[in-house]
Parts: sequence; C-alpha cells; structure tokens
Amino acid sequence: MLDMLVTTAAGALSATAGVLVGGIVTRRAQNRQWARDQQLAAYQQLFSHYAKSTMDLRRAHGDQHGWNYDRGEWSAALIRVTLAAPMDVAAEIDNASRAINSFLDQVERGGRTPLHDPLSPQEFEQARLATA
Repeated sequence: MLDMLVTTAAGALSATAGVLVGGIVTRRAQNRQWARDQQLAAYQQLFSHYAKSTMDLRRAHGDQHGWNYDRGEWSAALIRVTLAAPMDVAAEIDNASRAINSFLDQVERGGRTPLHDPLSPQEFEQARLATA
C-alpha cells in the first residue's frame, strides 16, 4: 500500500512539475514572439516613413515645389524602433538617423531648396546614396 501511495505521489509531483515547466517555457516563447512582432512593426513603420519622405522630397525637387514633412511622425517612429530594438540595432539606427540628417542638410536645409535651387535627379540620387 505504501509503495502504491509513493508511486502515485511521485507521478502527481512529476506531472505538476511538467505543467509548471511547460508553462514557463511557453510563456517565454510567447514573450519572445511578441517582442519580435513589436520590433518588426517598428522597423516597418520607420522604413515606411523614410521611403515616403524621400519620395516626397525627390518629387519636390523634380517639380520645383515646396516640401513640408511632419518631422513628428519620423521622430516618433525613430523612438519606437529604438525602444523595441536590441542595443546593437539601436546603435545602428542612431548612425542611420545621423546619415539621414546629413542627407536632409544637403537636399532640404542647406540652401538647396526644391523651390529656389532644386537638385538634379543625379545630384539627388548621389546625396541619397550617401545615406544608404
């Protein structure tokens, strides 16, 4: 009778431990998946803002019209990506942001405006490639 009781208790403890360990492992996997999903969404949003602003600025230079992009959206996307990204990726994003600011200095802020002194398509592409 004692053998049966010990065997039953050991089986119950093993099953309980298995459920607990399985729950912990599953929770960690779900947390990692959620973090990856958040990173992917943040990266997509950042690249979307970059592509849209670059395309709009290229059109402004090509058509010689004014250009006004909401920097708030870009800044929010940068912050979101920096918060979601691992440290090494966040550092690279910071480097990319500096390169983009250099690009904007050349094509928007530094006297070469789309309205008064537009860049040729070749000049614009050369400035953009430096950012890439």
